[in-house]
Amino acid sequence: MKTDILVIGGGPAGLAAALAARQHGFAVALVDRSVPPIDKACGEGVMPDGVAAAQRLGIDLRADGQSFRGIRFCHGERSVESEFPWGAGLGIRRTTLHQLMVKQALDAGVQAHWGVRVDFAPDQVVVDGEVVDARWIVGADGGHSSVRAWAGLDASTHLSHRFGFRRHYRMPPWSEFMELHWGDGCQVYITPVGAEEVCVVLISRDQRLRLDAALNRFPRVAARLGSAGAATLERGGITATRRLKTVCRGRVALVGDASGSVDAITGEGLCLLFQQAVALADAFAADDLSLYAAAHPRIGRRPRLMADLMLTLDAHASLRGMVMGTMAAHPALFSGMLKLHVGQMA
Repeated sequence: MKTDILVIGGGPAGLAAALAARQHGFAVALVDRSVPPIDKACGEGVMPDGVAAAQRLGIDLRADGQSFRGIRFCHGERSVESEFPWGAGLGIRRTTLHQLMVKQALDAGVQAHWGVRVDFAPDQVVVDGEVVDARWIVGADGGHSSVRAWAGLDASTHLSHRFGFRRHYRMPPWSEFMELHWGDGCQVYITPVGAEEVCVVLISRDQRLRLDAALNRFPRVAARLGSAGAATLERGGITATRRLKTVCRGRVALVGDASGSVDAITGEGLCLLFQQAVALADAFAADDLSLYAAAHPRIGRRPRLMADLMLTLDAHASLRGMVMGTMAAHPALFSGMLKLHVGQMA
């Protein structure tokens, strides 16, 4: 196999990197041992800046997603909400998103190879027994990236993780807001993903805690869900905060969770990978990966700040209660936080 760019990993990060590279006219081959659609336990909400970033790659999510107009924080009897300063967020099933991106990549001329075996030798990638001749190699194979280990890029400056569990329920969304319900040591996210479906996600530091048990801590959410039937089985995953010392070495570059990640509490994972894909393709076009190495931390600076802030609230119940009370009394503070979150004040 010979190509300009080999993308290893066919999730949203790899597909975004492939699409961005094709916009510059590169020949792109994408490989993955899985077969579409590829699912992942996540909150399935895309912030307005993520929707805009996807559009820059030619991906229009609006026809397949359920819009929501803002964010609502709930803590005990208190709640505070704000509409986005511009645009709308979208809830979209992860499998729907993946199928949409696969089609877009194929239409753009990406050569996709699904269900293949990928092996690594010194300075070589072997796909189904064939050495790949590629100018650049992109590692988009997730948080446990084999490409990252092979390229010697595993060194990190920060690493922590929490546990997430997701289930869909058959019921009309009760709100035009994405809701984040705060509890001691955990959060529950409610995202509308269709006219008759909501996505419910639990995130906590306790790998044994599951949705059914956690919902007992959130009686208002449990009452809303009522007797609604589950549309999917509970699916789990790890949400990590990882900061790498560098994301490039030689002809190898990392994108998406392979390149580091912020806790899913921010809801910015997709926006990050879309922006990284554009920056990486620009570096390919300039034949200079140092441009991407410099752009990557800049892209992640605001999401990291927001993740650190929200994880501090998660860890300190008294501080969380005080902050929620202040924001409930002064909604403009929450509106300002949301503006920062979606990049208007970045």
